[in-house]
Amino acid sequence: QVQLVESGGRLVQAGESLRLSCSASERSFRWHSMGWFRQAPGKERELVARITRIGGAVYYSDSVKGRFTISKDNDVNTIYLQMNGLKPEDTAVYYCASAPPYRSETDALYSNPNVYVYWGQGTQVTVSS
Repeated sequence: QVQLVESGGRLVQAGESLRLSCSASERSFRWHSMGWFRQAPGKERELVARITRIGGAVYYSDSVKGRFTISKDNDVNTIYLQMNGLKPEDTAVYYCASAPPYRSETDALYSNPNVYVYWGQGTQVTVSS
C-alpha cells in the first residue's frame, strides 16, 4: 500500500520561509496529480497547490499565489512546497495527497478533497506574528 509522508513543518516568524516535502513510500508509484492541502482549527480542509506528474501543470489558490511554489522530482516520487513570505493566516496542518486521473479534470474537481485517494499524516506549520 502506498504511503505518503510529509516533512518540513515547524514554527517560524512572519515573513520567513519554509520548504515542505512529501514522498511516496513506493518508488514505483506512478501518481497522476498531487496536491497540498491545509486545515486550520475550525476551518475546512482547503487545497493550496496542485501539480501533475506528467507535464508539471500547476494550480495555486488565490491566498498563496505569488508566495508559494509547488515542484516535483519524479525520480524519487517527491513533491515540494516552497513557502515564502509566510503570514500568521498560513498557520495550519499541511497535508499532501494523491489523486488518480478523471475523465473530466477541472480545477473545481481537484479542489475537492474527496477525489484524493492517498493522504499523508500532515505536518504542522505555525507562523507567529
